[in-house]
Amino acid sequence: MLKQLPKLEYRLSQEASNLRKQAEGMREGIYRDELLRKANQMGVAIQVNYWQQVPAPVPPGSGLRPTRSAMGRFS
Repeated sequence: MLKQLPKLEYRLSQEASNLRKQAEGMREGIYRDELLRKANQMGVAIQVNYWQQVPAPVPPGSGLRPTRSAMGRFS
């Protein structure tokens, strides 16, 4: 039986939190900056993943419908 993995957003947010905690106790420097940069990248990845899942907005009265690819998993 396959073990269900946590959602991507959860894993990214947990890892970002861990990286920020590691950076918290460090002096300023390249390694600390790298940890914070990676944590911020994970935050952006969470937002991009969310945007990919949200159906594309369609102007009212346009007669257009979002395509399957624009609708993602909500189709």
